[in-house]
Amino acid sequence: MTVDISLPNATLWYAPQFLSPTEAGTLFAYLQSDKNIAWRQDTIRMFGKQVLTPRLSAWYGNEGASYTYSGLTLQPNAWTDELLNIKQKIETISGATFNSVLLNFYRHGQDSMGWHADDEPELGKMPTIASLSLGAERRFLLRAKNNHHQKHEIPLHNGSLLVMSGNTQHYWQHAIPKTSRPTNPRINLTFRQIK
Repeated sequence: MTVDISLPNATLWYAPQFLSPTEAGTLFAYLQSDKNIAWRQDTIRMFGKQVLTPRLSAWYGNEGASYTYSGLTLQPNAWTDELLNIKQKIETISGATFNSVLLNFYRHGQDSMGWHADDEPELGKMPTIASLSLGAERRFLLRAKNNHHQKHEIPLHNGSLLVMSGNTQHYWQHAIPKTSRPTNPRINLTFRQIK
């Protein structure tokens, strides 16, 4: 079952049970191991200072699908069979084609993602981003670029899929805020098409 999310100048839909709890648990267990995924913690420049990203990340994709964000240029690791399998499943339900995926590992509540839009040039003018959540539920916040008081919140459940397309990245930013309450780890996979 999918649910359309109505926001001005945005095209979003959400499948809260895209994967069963068993499927989500199996994939999470595979992804969290650094024997299977090349997790790394990068240093980025924020407000004139070099800081560690507040999460672990990994970039996988087709050869040549390099990606630049926050001053980092990532070269893709080769697809694993597990990543290819879930990519194909997401392509089937979304109707989109993806050649890369950014994985983020939120180890605890202090790991986060600040406000941003996935609007880098290599994603094209109207990118489709498919976001799969595994593990602990976290708050996914959206705010209008031209009115930061206009906000929307989606709780991202274990095994859920959120697809953002159309003008969403042009008009909206999103974030995963820190939380002070105890929370288990979460892994997020955002599939995208590098032009």
